Amino acid sequence: MNARRPFPLALLLVPLLLAGCAAAPDRPETLRQALLNLGERAASRVIGAPALPQPPADLVLLLAAPEVNGELGIGQERFRESLTRALLAVSDGPQVLDWTESMGTGGGANQWRLESRLMADGPRLRLSDRELLPYRLTLVLRRPDGESVMWEESLQGALDASAL
Repeated sequence: MNARRPFPLALLLVPLLLAGCAAAPDRPETLRQALLNLGERAASRVIGAPALPQPPADLVLLLAAPEVNGELGIGQERFRESLTRALLAVSDGPQVLDWTESMGTGGGANQWRLESRLMADGPRLRLSDRELLPYRLTLVLRRPDGESVMWEESLQGALDASAL
């Protein structure tokens, strides 16, 4: 007699498990991507600032602790990490260091202090399927030992609240 071998049940479950993993929402990844995109926009603007000497590989950017509005649901460190990663990802880009008050004197000619402020820029916008959080990101370049603004730019946009 010809005996039939049972079909392994595990082979039927593999496609279902893979489909479930692919369809599962990944909120931390969505937030990470939203912050990376914001960081990349900011890095692009900073690197292209006319106040900075070129090439950017010769620069040292000293990142001041960012000011982040709590209404956005993004922590200061998460935003700082995103901006730092984006600046470091620039091809032949600058060195990036965290700035502290003790670095205020004796900075070299190639050092620039980058300040950033991420603020809510209006009320939440309610759409049919989500809420958007308008923001304004202000970027300021100064010399490490000075208070005068050498360059300033603001970026506006909106973050998807469901990603936060």
